[in-house]
Amino acid sequence: MNTLRACGPDDISTILAIVNAAAKAYRGVIPPDCFHDPYMPEDELRREIAAGVEFFGCESEGELIGVMGLQAVNDVALIRHAYVRPDAQGSGVGGALLAGLMQRTTRSVLVGTWADASWAIRFYERNGFVRIPDAQAPGLFGRYWRISPRQVAVSVVLERKV
Repeated sequence: MNTLRACGPDDISTILAIVNAAAKAYRGVIPPDCFHDPYMPEDELRREIAAGVEFFGCESEGELIGVMGLQAVNDVALIRHAYVRPDAQGSGVGGALLAGLMQRTTRSVLVGTWADASWAIRFYERNGFVRIPDAQAPGLFGRYWRISPRQVAVSVVLERKV
């Protein structure tokens, strides 16, 4: 049985392992200058946590198999760093994590993802998110995220109103 729980400092290495294993799906899909290995180094994860990203995990048989972050920014909540271990993908872990995070906020929720990551866009759309028109996305990225202009140019925003 899968259980959802808040992640803590002892989970950092496992979060990194899940993120970096799952992010390999982006290789050859997103622009090469946006993909690096490791995809998320430890210092970046620690900066994200310090900036208010709260990670939650899905555990199976005592082992984390998926993680997703939630960050309150201004008047919205952001889904941040949503990844499922490759061997657990397609088993409902991402949907369970997303449902659990949606219960933890009363704000509208935004998520940014790579424009060419069609599987991620489909996942969010299946879960009630609507893609924001491309012309509006740069303004939202500027208001709610701290990402490079290059990443803004190759990403999309989806929204789910609560």
